[in-house]
Amino acid sequence: MQLTLAAALAVVAALAEYTIVPYVQIGDAALQPVLVLAALWAVVGGLEAGLASAFVGGLALDVLSQRPLGASAFSLLIAVGAASLVGATLGRARIIAPVIATAIASLVYSMLLLFVTSLLIGVATEGAGRMVVPSAVYSTVAATAIGPLAVAMVMRRRDAERADW
Repeated sequence: MQLTLAAALAVVAALAEYTIVPYVQIGDAALQPVLVLAALWAVVGGLEAGLASAFVGGLALDVLSQRPLGASAFSLLIAVGAASLVGATLGRARIIAPVIATAIASLVYSMLLLFVTSLLIGVATEGAGRMVVPSAVYSTVAATAIGPLAVAMVMRRRDAERADW
C-alpha cells in the first residue's frame, strides 16, 4: 500500500511541477516537488517507497516535459539513493535529516539531469547550470517546511503502534 501511495503522489507532484511551479518561481529558482517528495519519503518512510516515488515521478516528468524517456527517472533514482544514504548516516539527528538529504539530493539530481539530457539529446545546455544552486536552495526551503513535520508524524505513528507493557 505504501508503494502505491508513493507512486500516486509522485504523479500528482509531477503534475504540480508543470502546472503550479512555473507560477511560484523566484528568479532562476524552481521548486522540484517530485524530488522533495521522493527524498523525504526515502528518509522518513523507507528506501523502497522513495525509489518507487522517484521512478514513477521521473517517468511522469519525462512524459510531461518531453525529455528523453528515463532521463529524469534515472537522475531521481541516483539522487534518492544519495538522500537515503545521507538520511541513514544522520539517524541520530532525525528531525534535520530530511532537510540535509534533500539539499544534497537536489544538487545531485540537477547536475545529473543536465548531464544525462545533454548526452542523450546531443546538444549542450548552455546557461542551464545557473539554475542548479538556486533550485537546490528552493527545494531545501520546501523540505525545511515539510520534513520535520513528516518525521514527527511518522514518529508519532510508531509510538502509537507500540504496545504499552
